[in-house]
Amino acid sequence: MVQATEHIYIVRDDAILGGEPIIRGTRTPVRAIVETWRMGVAPQEIPQGLPHITLVQVFDALSYYLDHQNEINSYIERNQIPDELIDPLLQYL
Repeated sequence: MVQATEHIYIVRDDAILGGEPIIRGTRTPVRAIVETWRMGVAPQEIPQGLPHITLVQVFDALSYYLDHQNEINSYIERNQIPDELIDPLLQYL
């Protein structure tokens, strides 16, 4: 079941990522937009790497994040790959 949020482009769908907030009409979680932004990618550049996402959706995802930082940070933390599972050669790329 798709549940609307107070942000027009952000929904929750129990069938997608266990109900984690996603961009409406996609399987892209808000956390993916936030993590990309945190890596220093400007919001205007994010749709270049995720061409199925519009700039308006990016800004709505970032706005959702600012309203729900603890929740999204929790999703980010839960989905990090532990350092010991990353090939040492990839850690320096």
